[in-house]
Amino acid sequence: MNPSTSATDFPLPPPTFEFLVFSLKAQAEMQMGLYGFAQNEEEKDAGPNLPAARHAIDMLSMIAEKTKGNLSMEEQRLIENALTELRFRYVQVMEKSKAEAASAAISTAAASEPAATS
Repeated sequence: MNPSTSATDFPLPPPTFEFLVFSLKAQAEMQMGLYGFAQNEEEKDAGPNLPAARHAIDMLSMIAEKTKGNLSMEEQRLIENALTELRFRYVQVMEKSKAEAASAAISTAAASEPAATS
């Protein structure tokens, strides 16, 4: 079997720098919950996995640092733009998660308070 095909003869993309950047970017976006892949309500309620998303962003950042000065202008722009977008989205998702957690805590607290009698 050709190493560039899987058991179902699905061709794999060539191992390029661009593919590596896109793979890590997609992994971070998936962990932030930006793709709607939840199969059931339990998965939807799980929320984003921010530590895993942060890890993927940090991996991409490390690659940017280690390859500094060795990339073409196109590759440099690709990785810088990916990192900028991911960091911005990470902050948005983190703030949204914190707001939802605070809202849920307020709702839980309000529901557990005894009703005032007149």
